[in-house]
This record gives sequence, structure tokens and C-alpha cells, in this order.
Amino acid sequence: MRVLLADDRRKVRSALRLLLEQGPGLSVVGEVIEAEDLLAQAQVTHPDLVLLDWELPGLHTDGLLSTLRRACPDLCIIALSGRPEARRAALAAGVDAFVSKGDPPERLLAAINDALDLAIQRRRPER
Repeated sequence: MRVLLADDRRKVRSALRLLLEQGPGLSVVGEVIEAEDLLAQAQVTHPDLVLLDWELPGLHTDGLLSTLRRACPDLCIIALSGRPEARRAALAAGVDAFVSKGDPPERLLAAINDALDLAIQRRRPER
């Protein structure tokens, strides 16, 4: 699974990269630190999954999530936030899953496994 990290804090991106590199079949293909670079980076790296900081600078402007979904229809998006109360807004905006940054790493890994299953389902041709 190809993963794009979108978080403005270097320490968070480094911790996520370290966690993901320990998992079999997970590869970090890029990193962005602000929303305006997210779409372009996704189009260049073709990730299967974006781990998206819900407080990423510029995220809530001009319908970025819907634009990203149109450009990359099979993409899974997991929103991350230090504010658990952001869950409802993130899910309403169209992310596939939400994980609090305060949750144990196992919770994120479980969400990633669920995202992998979802990506496989999205790629299956309809019968």
C-alpha cells in the first residue's frame, strides 16, 4: 500500500513514517505540509492512502477533499487529529476513517488495514 503523509509537523510525519515502515507492504511515497500541495503530490505519487492531519494548513478551503476524490477516485483517506471531537466533521466531509492522534498505534494500523480492504473493494469491477 502506497501512503502519502499530510501533516505540517515534522515530528508527526517522522513518527508515522517509522510506524508504517515496520508494517509489511506499506510504503511512504511522499509527504506534504500544507493542503495546497496535497492534490499535486497525490497526482504525482498515486497513493492508495492519505494520512491527513485534519488541521493541515489550508485544508478547509475550496472543497479540496471533493477535488481530491474526483482526481483519485480509489484513494482512501484517514483523517488524524489531536482533537477527538473533530471526528464528526471529518467523517461528514467524506474521509473514510478518523483516528485520534492520542489513540494507540494499533488503532491507526487497524484503520490502515480497513482502508486496504476498502481500496480493494473500490477497484473491483462492478458485476
